[in-house]
Amino acid sequence: MRLSQFRGLLRDEFGEVRGTSLARDHVFAELGGRSAEQAIEAGIDPKRVWEVICVAYDVPVERRLGRDD
Repeated sequence: MRLSQFRGLLRDEFGEVRGTSLARDHVFAELGGRSAEQAIEAGIDPKRVWEVICVAYDVPVERRLGRDD
């Protein structure tokens, strides 16, 4: 997954402000005690980061690949 796709999924699911805050401020144990941004900077695949966010925030499976507008 490209970083741009990750950011688009995050924005579409959580909105611009909340998505940005979530990526910067929420620390995930599954990502080694890192935020999403820190995990990506550390080299963790954005797809893995997105999967962790989806589980943590109960994103329905049908929305995990993006919206069907």
